[in-house]
Amino acid sequence: MSKIDIYTDGACKGNPGPGGWGALLVMGEHEKEMFGGELGTTNNRMELKAVIEALNALTRPCEVVVHTDSQYVQKGISEWIHGWKARGWKTAAREPVKNADLWQALDAAQARHRVEWRWVRGHNGHAGNERADALANRGVGSAGKLQQIESSDNNL
Repeated sequence: MSKIDIYTDGACKGNPGPGGWGALLVMGEHEKEMFGGELGTTNNRMELKAVIEALNALTRPCEVVVHTDSQYVQKGISEWIHGWKARGWKTAAREPVKNADLWQALDAAQARHRVEWRWVRGHNGHAGNERADALANRGVGSAGKLQQIESSDNNL
């Protein structure tokens, strides 16, 4: 099973407002950068979208370490999701889970991989996180189009 590090970030200009997501996928010396954006979205949706797009870009099951500066994503997928699923996508207060469509997509995207979730402090000089942040900011203006930049080759 291939080992991949994924660095993700989301950005939003206004909340809601135009937003972007970015992901850096690293496997050994191979890298892939991805970004995209949407109008009328939120930062949390873009944080989720970054991870979903990155995991869905993998062509085979992998051992993945996801590095995110979003505690919403890290805690949501590793702690909160189990209760949400057991309650039919309701919170403990019996309210609908916000962004349930993306949480369900993320749950499906991670299912074929072995994923470790690592929280990193944002804007703190972490090289992978800084690159993901720059990609997310590029995505803000991309009007919903998926864009990929191949930095090395297409082995991911």
